[in-house]
Amino acid sequence: MANPTLVILAAGMGSRYGGMKQIDGVGSHGEPIIEFSIYDAYQAGFRKVVLIIKREHEELFRKALTDRVAAGGMEVDFAYQDMTNIPEGFKVPEGREKPWGTTHALLACKGIVNEPFAIINADDFYGRDAYKVIYNYLTNGISDDHYAMVGFKCLNTLTANGTVTRGLCEEKDGNLSHIVEIQKIALQNDHAVYEDNGEWKPISDDALVSMNFWGFTPKIFDEMEPIFKDFLSKNIASNPMKCEHVIPTAMGDLVTEGKVTVKMLSSSDKWFGVTYKEDKPDVVAKIQEKKNQGIYPDVLWK
Repeated sequence: MANPTLVILAAGMGSRYGGMKQIDGVGSHGEPIIEFSIYDAYQAGFRKVVLIIKREHEELFRKALTDRVAAGGMEVDFAYQDMTNIPEGFKVPEGREKPWGTTHALLACKGIVNEPFAIINADDFYGRDAYKVIYNYLTNGISDDHYAMVGFKCLNTLTANGTVTRGLCEEKDGNLSHIVEIQKIALQNDHAVYEDNGEWKPISDDALVSMNFWGFTPKIFDEMEPIFKDFLSKNIASNPMKCEHVIPTAMGDLVTEGKVTVKMLSSSDKWFGVTYKEDKPDVVAKIQEKKNQGIYPDVLWK
């Protein structure tokens, strides 16, 4: 089987963060989170990375990240999420600036990624264990329609600086049985809670949530296309400026319809990320701590 590829969702707007957080430096030499993710993936066995970006940002990514990564031995390719690249019969609403979401971003890789692959968010720090777990599955367990997801304990994915959106997962016999996107999850008295009609309700701290860390084969592209088309036909008129479709929703539909199985893998590592600008100092400190412990060398690619 071909060596798997790492795909990174890096075309988002960063509206809550206020800027290009995908390449915002958090390491002692200005390395962004995404660089530590690529380094962790390299240590786990990955040798190719595809970044899904906006075409106009390619030069920024090359300078801030990918030239260095390529010099370190990782093959780098780009896929471009273009808002105008939507199925025939639809047109982009006038004035719309927001991308169509991660399902659309994933489809940008069709024809570029032709081997099993893992897909992650650019601005999430997952920890090396997650890459080892998914690499093992992609090289030993994966086949068409038998995919995987690395889940994280809900409590390990929260920020003290505001609410987050997470895909809450249920599993049966080791596979994903149901996933529901919950918009507002927060940390309250060191426990996870979510807002339901103005009322805060508890979520089990150990409940597994999706952090958009999936393992797929290229067949996923053919399965996502009709889902995305159906989404456009139902939503483009009613919510022309903001409607978007995300991978956890698509996977929930495919699982419910019995079209795919998704093996639930889990990582014991603690997630961290920069959802909000206020998260950054904490991330900078945690990365430095990992360098001090020798988990990362002072300079990643030598």
